[in-house]
Amino acid sequence: MTEARPPRPNLADGTSAHYRDAEYYDRAYRTLREDVELYLLTALEHGGPILELGCGTGRVTLPLARAGFSVTGIDISQEMLERARGKLRAEASPVRRRVDLRLADMRTLRLRRRYRLVISPFNVVQHLYTRRDFELACATVRHHLEPRTGRFVFDVLLPDVASLNRNPTRRYHLGQVVHPAGGKRYDYRESFDYDPMAQVQLVTMRFEDPDDPAGTFETPLAHRQFFPLELEALVHYNGLEVVERYGGFDRSDLTEDSSSQIYVCRRS
Repeated sequence: MTEARPPRPNLADGTSAHYRDAEYYDRAYRTLREDVELYLLTALEHGGPILELGCGTGRVTLPLARAGFSVTGIDISQEMLERARGKLRAEASPVRRRVDLRLADMRTLRLRRRYRLVISPFNVVQHLYTRRDFELACATVRHHLEPRTGRFVFDVLLPDVASLNRNPTRRYHLGQVVHPAGGKRYDYRESFDYDPMAQVQLVTMRFEDPDDPAGTFETPLAHRQFFPLELEALVHYNGLEVVERYGGFDRSDLTEDSSSQIYVCRRS
C-alpha cells in the first residue's frame, strides 16, 4: 500500500516559515559567495544606486555597500530585516550610510527614486506564485529602473525534473546540523512534494532531535518553478527585455545541467 501523501501547508507558511528564524538562516547560507561575486561584478559594470528586492539578512547587501554602492534593501520579513540591521550596526560608518533597509513587499513598493541596478538574488522571485504576482513585481521593477541604462538582474533555480518527481512521503537524510540557538545538534532531513498544477514545489525541512522526539520540528519552503521559455515569456510580456541569460554565477551558458538561471533584463 502506498503511504498517504502528507497534507500541503498553505503558501503563506511556505513563504514565511523559513525566514522567521533569521539567525539560523543567516548561519546556514553565510558561506555562499558565487552569487555575491556576480552581483558585485554586475554593479561594477552598471553602477549604482542599487535597489535590492528581497535583501534578507544582508548577505548580498553588505558586500555591495562595502564596495562603495548605495543600496536600498527591502524585504517582507521583519525578522530578516532585524538581523540585517544588527549586522549593519557592526559595519564602519561609511558602509552604514550607504544602506537603507525597509520593510516592504516587492509587488507594491513605490519609491520616489530611479535605480541604475535592481536585483533580486537567491531565488526571491520563486516566491511569486501566480501570474499576477509576477506582473506586479515587474511593474515595481519598471517603476524604479532607469529607462535606458538600468538593468534588472535576478536568479532562480532551474527546475530539476528528477526532484519534482520524488516520492513526497520519503525523507532524505542530509546529515546533522547545529542550531545556533542553544547549539543543539539535529538530524536533518528533507522531503519534496511538487504540485504540477500550481508549479510549486514544497520542501519540508525536518529537524529531528536525536535525544527527544518531542523536540523535532519541521519548516516548509515553497518555491514556484519557472521553466526557461515560460520565464522568458513572462519577462517579455511585462515590459522587460532579456539582455543576457546565464546558467551559472560564473556567467556560463544555460544548459540542461545548470542548477540556476540568471537573467539580466532592461526596460523594453
